Amino acid sequence: MSTLHTVNKSPFSHTTLTSCLQVCSKLDGILLLEDGVFGGLVSAPCTEDVSELINAGVKIYALAADVNARGLQEKIRKDITVIDYNDFVQLSIKHNCVQSWY
Repeated sequence: MSTLHTVNKSPFSHTTLTSCLQVCSKLDGILLLEDGVFGGLVSAPCTEDVSELINAGVKIYALAADVNARGLQEKIRKDITVIDYNDFVQLSIKHNCVQSWY
């Protein structure tokens, strides 16, 4: 069973992304949205953990509207896929459940 994890808190002020990363499996996906998109920066506090999960096969996404609203288009890691709302819906359908981290 796969889970889409959504994280909406910045790793610079909360530990939600770190907690999420600790329970993800290869079949899961992580969607960074709202201030959670700061977790997609190379300078994020949990960048090494993000790299390990990506290397293990976990797909990590960032919502384009939130990336753009924060002016991070050129700062998001290249190994994180930036998606739109339609893609978000497709991810929600693809995974068996959605777990929100807030």
